[in-house]
Amino acid sequence: MGQVNDLDSFSALLAPEGQALLAALRGHDPADELATATRLRRDHPAPLVSAALGQAALRRRATAKFGEDAHRMYFTPNGVEQSTRTTVATYRAERLAALGVRSLADLCCGVGGDAIALARAGIRVLAVDRDPLACAAARANAEALGLAGLIEVREADVTEVDTSSYDAVFVDPARRGGRGGGRSGGRPGGRIFDPEAYSPPLSWAVGAARTAPYAALKIAPGVPHEAIPADAEAEWISDGGDVKEAVLWFGTGPGIRPGAHRATLLPAGDSLLGADLPDPGPGPVGRWLYEPDGAVIRAHLVADVAQRVGGRLIDPTIAYITADTLVPTPYATAYEITDVLPFNVKRLKALLRERETGTAVIKKRGSAVEPDELRKKLKLSGPNSCTVIMTRVAGASTMLLGHPAAQPPS
Repeated sequence: MGQVNDLDSFSALLAPEGQALLAALRGHDPADELATATRLRRDHPAPLVSAALGQAALRRRATAKFGEDAHRMYFTPNGVEQSTRTTVATYRAERLAALGVRSLADLCCGVGGDAIALARAGIRVLAVDRDPLACAAARANAEALGLAGLIEVREADVTEVDTSSYDAVFVDPARRGGRGGGRSGGRPGGRIFDPEAYSPPLSWAVGAARTAPYAALKIAPGVPHEAIPADAEAEWISDGGDVKEAVLWFGTGPGIRPGAHRATLLPAGDSLLGADLPDPGPGPVGRWLYEPDGAVIRAHLVADVAQRVGGRLIDPTIAYITADTLVPTPYATAYEITDVLPFNVKRLKALLRERETGTAVIKKRGSAVEPDELRKKLKLSGPNSCTVIMTRVAGASTMLLGHPAAQPPS
């Protein structure tokens, strides 16, 4: 319904009447929002009710990233969209704490999600953003979570902040249109892929990083590898199989490898440090197919996983690994392959009907086939299941049929 887009509305939420409204809205059914708004407006100002309903909606959205903390926190639309998932922020904070970092300047802090994780790791944080509303939310979040003693929020242009007294710098530049200089309060725009179009630009963030003993720069996982500085360790992080971000690490302490690429998989925390291996040659599809985690692919570490499982590529341009034996690895999902067939929808439909396949997981890589459209054409029916992988093998469009490994690698 309403949204919190101005300081007056936000400040009203922090007052006793606003707090009572937010408490009353926790757990309310969004489907009854109109009736709820009508009822609440009998006793409260309409703008305050609208702001409270907007904040309640943002909290519901933020639960996916912040869990139960979201119900005590305060958000802006951009804040929900751009905040780091707690599992990822916690991992980063713990890595910084392990380096001995005890004070840190969080530049472009937004609503303070990263600052919260850093403070919980025992790090004193200066959180900086030029957006007044984001700063107000960050202060309120630090207070709500009992971390105000460790988090100082400062409204300022991050490019003008002196960070020389801090052990480390963390920079999370704006990577969407419609924001600037550390998270403007405008509506979210489209994603920005050119690192120099970040706000502030990646080149400025790298310069700031080099002035501190340690630094971590959060960037888009699709960053071109040629844009990565030679003196940074680049880490791609996935959570639950979804690639969330890339981080550039600067410093000479233990655990940072300048020039190296790393893939880290959460929540388990498995971390693969690249060994600059050449890509394995392609070969015929064997009994097992490995689908590397997205962080492994983004980090260009498919060859490292192939070496671990004694595998080869099915095609020089496709990030699928095949092998004749099953080797446990946390960095890829394994499938047992039963059929390797040239792409043909009619043949696939007949084969699945013959096998009474009613459930099919359809995956694709290097194929123009749309899984949803293919599923409609197959008209699946029966008690059995199958995994169908549409891809290329030695340059030819191919269908691989199989199922997940009976004992998934772990």
